[in-house]
Amino acid sequence: MPTSEAAAIAADLRTAMGKLLRRVKHEDRIPLGQAAVLGALDRNGAMTTSDLAADQRVRPQSMARSVGLLMEQNLITRRAHPTDGRKTLVELSAAGRTALEAERGRRAGWLAQAIEAELTHEERELLAHSAALLERLATR
Repeated sequence: MPTSEAAAIAADLRTAMGKLLRRVKHEDRIPLGQAAVLGALDRNGAMTTSDLAADQRVRPQSMARSVGLLMEQNLITRRAHPTDGRKTLVELSAAGRTALEAERGRRAGWLAQAIEAELTHEERELLAHSAALLERLATR
């Protein structure tokens, strides 16, 4: 059972992150789930749909729908698995890479402007350290 201090921090953090996420979504052109799939393929390289589902912690059926939508938009391509003929791999297409880079630029651009406009130098340093802590919590 978490301490009351940890519970209070968790509640405040969840509220703040929710507000920030909703604000950053205004910059989105690609739905969040699809952008997450493109990002996973960018970080990890080609993957099976099952591996993508596990990576994103969604059901394989849900991932199959996302992959289908991304295929329709020519943002990903399929190719045969090199060692298992029963499987196929999906990977970023050139258009997918371009779209992902543009999406990241929009999101990071807005956030960078907000950080510059709203935070002092000391607050920016604190935020930089906090980002590493948040990453550590996210991978737990």
